[in-house]
Amino acid sequence: MRIVVDFGSCPPHRMAKVYFYYSAMNAGKSTVLLQSAYNYRERGMVPLLFTPAIDTRGGPGRIASRIGLSAEAIAFNRQDDLQAAIRHHHARQRIACVLVDEAQFLSRDQVQQLTDIADQLDIPVLCYGLRTDFQGNLFEGSASLLAWADDLNEIKTICHCGRKATMVLRTDQHGRALREGAQIEIGGNERYVSVCRRHFKEGASGEATPAPAPL
Repeated sequence: MRIVVDFGSCPPHRMAKVYFYYSAMNAGKSTVLLQSAYNYRERGMVPLLFTPAIDTRGGPGRIASRIGLSAEAIAFNRQDDLQAAIRHHHARQRIACVLVDEAQFLSRDQVQQLTDIADQLDIPVLCYGLRTDFQGNLFEGSASLLAWADDLNEIKTICHCGRKATMVLRTDQHGRALREGAQIEIGGNERYVSVCRRHFKEGASGEATPAPAPL
């Protein structure tokens, strides 16, 4: 007797993935994250939110968007073991999804810990962050996510010229581009401007004002 097994009738289990949503500044990354968290909660599921401790613009341990949305989150430092933290919360209450804001500030080890969460606990991980810094270099967390994430998604915004903005300029109080300085300096619209590649190379923020004449 021959037994025929129809594998098509039993769809394979879909494993959780690590997603990296990247963009320049002010593209709405935090808004998309908060909307995703709301969608999970609306369906009775529990999302677990993380934000870097160094970013306190919305308040300590809080993710805030420019349009007024906000939510509490776990503040993390570079040396923290995110896998241990997620496993701890998952043991107390089933976590449906992990969402990480400002993911460019993750360490390489932390990105690998997040991939373990997806691979071992079958929990999807959604990371949102910048791709490059004000000098056009990859952040450690972004570089690791570009290498290790399953899905890469660009959130688009525009330059002052109307082209797609892919780069970030750091500016002084007069809106002039700065080329030197520490990679990490927390700030918002008063310090950073999203521009296209052409205007990044030119250092043209579109907001520069003449410097005051010396007395």
